[in-house]
Amino acid sequence: MNGTFQFGFVTLVGRPNVGKSTLINRLVGEKISITSHRPQTTRHRIIGIKTTEDAQFVFVDTPGFHTERGKAINRTINRTAVASTKDVDVLILLIESVGWRDADTVVLNNLRGTSIPVILAINKVDRVRNKQNLLPLIEESSRLFDFKEIIPISAKTGYNLDRFLGAVKSYLPSAAAGFPADQLTDRSERFICTELVREQIFRQLGQELPYATAVELTGYDDRDGILVLQAQIWVDKPGHKAIVIGKQGQRLKHIGSEARKQLERFAGKKVHLELWVKVRSGWADSQAALNALGYNEDLR
Repeated sequence: MNGTFQFGFVTLVGRPNVGKSTLINRLVGEKISITSHRPQTTRHRIIGIKTTEDAQFVFVDTPGFHTERGKAINRTINRTAVASTKDVDVLILLIESVGWRDADTVVLNNLRGTSIPVILAINKVDRVRNKQNLLPLIEESSRLFDFKEIIPISAKTGYNLDRFLGAVKSYLPSAAAGFPADQLTDRSERFICTELVREQIFRQLGQELPYATAVELTGYDDRDGILVLQAQIWVDKPGHKAIVIGKQGQRLKHIGSEARKQLERFAGKKVHLELWVKVRSGWADSQAALNALGYNEDLR
């Protein structure tokens, strides 16, 4: 745009486990949003900031929309997802290269009537050997909605992300940067530390542990270049506590070991991590507990 700087907010939406967190991490170049094979790993609104010579993109990673709305945590997460689609400059809808699923259509229907430009990103095309096979999906998608662009990408490999960024940039307004050029997220180190611990719980326990698991950072101290962290893992029932701890504490030890590696990579220093498991029945349906864990901060 004639050499002017561009700045804007770009929200990523899509069903759970479609690759939103992987994409934002790839774009920013740093792990700021946790990932696992378990759907609905992302629970909070996460901002990732990418600054180039002539633009600053503020990508908003949203939780996948929860179809089960009974518990307070599900209702809160859904409000976060919906609120993140308002007052932004561009919306990115992610689907997978295998085609449209019912859950994708639910997300798409929530976008109908918006005046915000919507770009469709067809993710995981690294799994498609012949990219010509994507043409029927692109044609079908163009009939479903008036997307401004339809772009095949791979968040995993980085395929076509230059084209993707160029398309997004064309819809950003001319404005000065809203954040320092070296800032990657608006989240605190403490928040990311708790998320990295939670990531390992989800990755290592998968479907074995119910969704009602959370992490609270109770101690944070930088001592002579070593980051000393204490964190409490919340579970809903005594049986869940036994699952997390494992036989002779081996599972909790392994969760802590893998989390510490990720924390050291993130912090760039040695990390001493201590974990405890606490039973707090009904926390996922307690608004006070959700407030204590920072869930309503996403709605401010």
